[in-house]
Amino acid sequence: MYNLRNRSFLKEVDFTAGELAYLLRLAAALKLAKYAGNEVPRLGGKEIALVFEKTSTRTRSAFEVAAHDQGAHVTYLDPSGSQLGHKESIADTARVLGRMYDAIEFRGAAHAAVEELAAKSGVPVYNGLTDEWHPTQTLADFLTMQEASRKADEEISYCFIGDGRGNMARSLLAMGAVMGADVRICGPAGLLPPDDVRDLAAARASDSGARLTVTDDRAAALAGVDFVYTDVWVSMGEPKEIWRERVELLWPYQVNREAIEATGNPRVKLMHCLPAFHDRATVVGREAIDEFGLDEGLEVTDEVFGSPRSIVFDQAENRLHTIKAILLATLG
Repeated sequence: MYNLRNRSFLKEVDFTAGELAYLLRLAAALKLAKYAGNEVPRLGGKEIALVFEKTSTRTRSAFEVAAHDQGAHVTYLDPSGSQLGHKESIADTARVLGRMYDAIEFRGAAHAAVEELAAKSGVPVYNGLTDEWHPTQTLADFLTMQEASRKADEEISYCFIGDGRGNMARSLLAMGAVMGADVRICGPAGLLPPDDVRDLAAARASDSGARLTVTDDRAAALAGVDFVYTDVWVSMGEPKEIWRERVELLWPYQVNREAIEATGNPRVKLMHCLPAFHDRATVVGREAIDEFGLDEGLEVTDEVFGSPRSIVFDQAENRLHTIKAILLATLG
């Protein structure tokens, strides 16, 4: 047991392996209780502010349902629903929300913003996503990998393939380093995690025994892994010139049948934090496929995404259970 009361959850390396393992055990127990219909609400009377600078499906839904299941109340503040960073400084907003709420979730761009909220509010703050880190996602990812592999954390191997500079690659490298896993980050030489993130991960790996690989060699990175993980290559709002450059760089790193076969593991699973541009069923996916004359999908083909090896919706569900564990451990 670990006492995490009043702790913020901002990035993975703020916690020990034991603390993260405790959250994962708690999440698994809460998931079982929800399925069994005997969950006991322990957050009655708690008020949680959900501050969103960026839109969300899974993060918002997971926080709202987790809070409701545990008896807490939430207030959703969208980009137009607060003065954060526009008419009111982050520090002042933090002081106001800290007087009214028991905890704050923040999803936005600058990681410095969520750090300042935590420093000034006086209540636990949860990082629902920033440009640098996505810790509630990686906690759900580890629960999913534990369930799918039945392996100990230090026995799990996974490869993130794609844009290695993004928050998912950073968080997966950091989380695996803390937990002692075999982590490979693979992408073009110019799209790999920055040195400060690698140094941070290496320091934690020296304690945990994690095996960390950062490379542009797809074959070496994929060989023998239990899980292949990818994320979108482009985001809505980015200029078309950036799209073309990004697609040209990352096309050799698409997760397709060839990439899956390169693992040499017949039980390998596909992971993706979603949303995914795997077909023409979304505006962005359709525009990209047409713009670049692709057969199907961007970062992952529909063939792989829709196959039995895909566990992406298990990941999505586990956002609920792991976020509930964070709320209960820090507020309960």
